[in-house]
Amino acid sequence: MSTPQRSQALALLPDKGLPDLLFLLLHGAGADASQMRPLAQALRAQYPQAAVVSINGPEVFEPPTVDAQADGGRQWYSLQGANDDNHPERVAAALPGFVATVRAWAEQFDMAWERVALAGFSQGAVLALEAVQAEAQLAGRVLAFSGAYATPPTHAPHEVSLHFLHGQRDPVLPYQDQVHAARQLVQLGADITADVLPDLGHELHPELIERALHQLRSFVPARLWREAQLAAAEQDKQAPH
Repeated sequence: MSTPQRSQALALLPDKGLPDLLFLLLHGAGADASQMRPLAQALRAQYPQAAVVSINGPEVFEPPTVDAQADGGRQWYSLQGANDDNHPERVAAALPGFVATVRAWAEQFDMAWERVALAGFSQGAVLALEAVQAEAQLAGRVLAFSGAYATPPTHAPHEVSLHFLHGQRDPVLPYQDQVHAARQLVQLGADITADVLPDLGHELHPELIERALHQLRSFVPARLWREAQLAAAEQDKQAPH
């Protein structure tokens, strides 16, 4: 992946002043940055001072089977001939370039990693989840819509809040896999929420977007609780007795 260029992305920026948050949006395989426009617009409405950037995948889409028709679009890594054995390797191969791109966008906006959020759908969600597992201090939050792990998590990502958002009728990436991963991550001490909504399939549905916005508004990361507790303890020490 190359360094960030406006021609490679759909960007919504604050009307005035510098952004105070950075949301990087990651589309599914076979789509492009425009797929994430509904989420981008919803985030912009809730966070008008944020930079919301939907990135195009680095590769031209290859259909999963050679006899299938490709309708254009982009991909983060190839699914052609992918299976349970080689899928983790393909994700791992895509991670260094993806991490470099995330860091380049953060540097462009002079944004601390804690104020960077990754929001991915399907293949984009897979990449976002695996990236924060592999790389410390990359992003402070992940919104994973209809996603999955390429490799079952064996540790909690450091100082990252994870939000899983899934349709119960998803035929592509079944929600049960994410529920199982969420339970594992809770046992590992992760900061996580998981929402499974009935009657929804494999789609970036408005109900999932609204649920994601609710989690962003209401969920306080554990690191902020710890910082508040430490500050309160320090004030208590300094207070006269």
